[in-house]
Amino acid sequence: MKVYVGIDLGSTTTKSVVLDERGELLGRGITNSRSNYDVACQIARSEALLDARFRLFQRGFDDCGAAPELAAALLERLRREFRRTQHLRLLAELEAICRVHAEHLGAGRSGPVVVALDEIFAALGLEADRLFRGTARPRSDFFRDIAGATYASEAERIARRGAVDHDTLLGVYDKSILQLEGKPSESLLEDQLLRAFELAGEGSDLAPATRARIEREVRRTIELPLVEAQVVGTGYGRARLPFARECIRSEILCHGLGAHATFPGTRTVLDIGGQDTKAIQVDERGLVTAFQMNDRCAAGCGRYLGYIADEMGLGLHELGPLALCGKRPVRINSTCTVFAGAELRDRLAMGHRREDILAGLHRAIMLRAMSLLARSGGVRREFTFTGGVANNAAAVAALRALVRENYGIEEINISPGSIFTGALGAALFALRAEHGEDATAHAENQTCGARA
Repeated sequence: MKVYVGIDLGSTTTKSVVLDERGELLGRGITNSRSNYDVACQIARSEALLDARFRLFQRGFDDCGAAPELAAALLERLRREFRRTQHLRLLAELEAICRVHAEHLGAGRSGPVVVALDEIFAALGLEADRLFRGTARPRSDFFRDIAGATYASEAERIARRGAVDHDTLLGVYDKSILQLEGKPSESLLEDQLLRAFELAGEGSDLAPATRARIEREVRRTIELPLVEAQVVGTGYGRARLPFARECIRSEILCHGLGAHATFPGTRTVLDIGGQDTKAIQVDERGLVTAFQMNDRCAAGCGRYLGYIADEMGLGLHELGPLALCGKRPVRINSTCTVFAGAELRDRLAMGHRREDILAGLHRAIMLRAMSLLARSGGVRREFTFTGGVANNAAAVAALRALVRENYGIEEINISPGSIFTGALGAALFALRAEHGEDATAHAENQTCGARA
């Protein structure tokens, strides 16, 4: 089966999208870019191809005669069991690396840090069962974040007993997770998916004959070759991708085309990623007619928000909900990452609440974005917000208020998969290249040199 792959190598996350020959979405994958761009590209690509298999399972299940709700429930259990298997494998690798670092701190395998790791990883194993077999859902797609939250809370609990220093335990984790993320991902193994299917089917209400047909479909889909007919790369780190020059597209073009494909009426796009902010105008075909982009500074982007989260001892996913609780937004004078910590500490010292500081900070970020939008040609109907920051509820609320105030526009298009927009655009360019379509030359000429 031919597939078309787009890869968006961002500064903080790497995304991949897989399309079939009709241009329909088959799979998506995402991972951190923090430690190794090359490995991040490989992991996101393999995750997207794995997700494509699950979507093919779903298509096959629909043809097997099972009631839709039973087939959907089985597919969801299959996903959860496979994710649990993968999560436990990564936990085992992380534990092994942590123990090596802990043993180097002294007292060998009986040292206090190693003993503390016994408790921490026992808790992490229980957490995996709760997240992937129960009704709870992980608050993040990233192993680093899921494991790190429980590790940190357990480390804090153990440190309160006085046997091990909290910073020592966190230091072991930080070293180990970087080492784990720098390793290539394990290949997709047939027996892992089949084992996940067996576990997912336990207690199923499917008739034996229907389950047998579905199992044959699972095996057929696992064995189906997915041939990458074309791959196109984009993103902040696109120069690192091992692709021919003609298989690389700018972020501007990919976000414009991806936003247009998701919302065909789109004429203005705002993308806020990890490292930059882009205000883009597109025509009725999704081709870029004008754009403005922030300079090389990451001010007001995802990386800046990550720095703020670290300064406040919060997870990145906690910033938006906390900011929405702000009643009196504090004026923030700078969204510069270099000065962010100092201004943040000053505001806290003056007695301002964290919620109010974060509310003001999100508004400051969106004011910066509004300036780029104005210089690109303003906000036109329809307006689409893309990138990882589009998942931040406080950022969305601040943007809505400013767009309403300045342009009288009430609606903003935001896709649940907004972070994949650039990768989707790249995959669409891959599909067009297969069919001999290359409508990018005009757009490249029109947009050259528009960086602010």
